[in-house]
Amino acid sequence: MSLLQRSLAKGLLAHAYLLVGPPRVGKMTLAMDLARALNCAAAEPPCGECVSCQRVAAAKHPDVQLIGLPAGDNSVEKTRIEISIEQIRDLQHTANLPPFEGKYKVFIINGAELLSNEAANCLLKTLEEPASQVVFILLTTNDRLLPATVVSRCQRLELRPLAANEVESALGKRGIEPAKARLLARLSRGCLGWAIAAAADDSLLDARAEKIDRLLNIVRADYDERFVQAGQLASQFSQNRSAVLETLDLWRDWWRDLLLVKAGFGEGVTNIDRLAVLDEMAKSYDLPQARMVINHIQAAGEQLKLNANPRLALEVLMLNIPAGSVVKYG
Repeated sequence: MSLLQRSLAKGLLAHAYLLVGPPRVGKMTLAMDLARALNCAAAEPPCGECVSCQRVAAAKHPDVQLIGLPAGDNSVEKTRIEISIEQIRDLQHTANLPPFEGKYKVFIINGAELLSNEAANCLLKTLEEPASQVVFILLTTNDRLLPATVVSRCQRLELRPLAANEVESALGKRGIEPAKARLLARLSRGCLGWAIAAAADDSLLDARAEKIDRLLNIVRADYDERFVQAGQLASQFSQNRSAVLETLDLWRDWWRDLLLVKAGFGEGVTNIDRLAVLDEMAKSYDLPQARMVINHIQAAGEQLKLNANPRLALEVLMLNIPAGSVVKYG
C-alpha cells in the first residue's frame, strides 16, 4: 500500500496493476481504495467522505467498473465461469471514452485467472496501448494461471497474509469492538478481507460455528454416524469443492488449537471463543494423538485436491479421528 501511496503522491501511477494473494486477503479492498483515491476530491485521498468516495464504495460510480466475480466472491472452484471476450470488448469500448464524472476510469477484473484465452489476448492489446486516464486492476489468487504477456504488462503487487495484531488493529480502526476484532483477527488467517466481511456479515461466523459443532459431533459419534457424515461431505464436495476444503482447514486449525492447549500454550489458540471446549476436549487426548489427527486431515485435503475418490478419502479420515469426550457445545 505504501508503494501505491507514493505513486499517488508523485502522480506516477502505472496503467495496470496485478494484485496477487490468497482469497479474501484484501485484494478487492485495496482495489476499491485505489479507485476511491484516483477519483477522490479531497487533498489527501481517499477521504472516504466525498461524494465520489461514497459512490465508489456503494458500487454506483459510473467510472468504476467491476468485471468477473462479484465483490467478495472468491469461489473460483464453484463458479468456473470464464470472463468472455465480449466482456473485454465492452471494456475496451468504455475505456476509449473519457471519464463521465470522475478523474479516472477504473476497471477491476476480479478473478483474472478466469479470463478465456481469447479474452486475455484481447485485453493484452488494451494493456499494450493504454488510454489516458484509465487504470486497470487485475485480481488473482494465482498469477501463474494468467498468460505471461498479460502479467508482464502490469505492475505486480503481492498481498501476503497479515499478522493477527495487524488485522486486529485494522478492524479497530473500522469501529469493530475489541473482543470481536480479536476473535476475527485470529480466525482470519491473516486475510483482512475475510475479517472485514465477517464483521459485517454474521453468517460467516455462523457457518464457522456449524462446522466446529459438526466436528464435535463426529468426535462423539459411532462409526455408522461418521460414515453418514463422510457421505454428506463427499456429496457436498461434488457441488462445491472449496467449501469442503475450507471445512478441513477449519478442522485442522481446531486440532492445532487442541495441541497448543495440551502443550500449555492456550494463549496462542485461534478459536479463542471456544477455549473452554478446547480445555475440556484436551483431557481426552495426548500430544501424539493430536498431531496424528492434524496429519490425517492434511492428508485428506491433499488427496481431495488430487482428485482422489472423495467418499473413500473422507471415510478414512473419519476412521482416523479418535473418539473423545467434549462438552455439548461451546
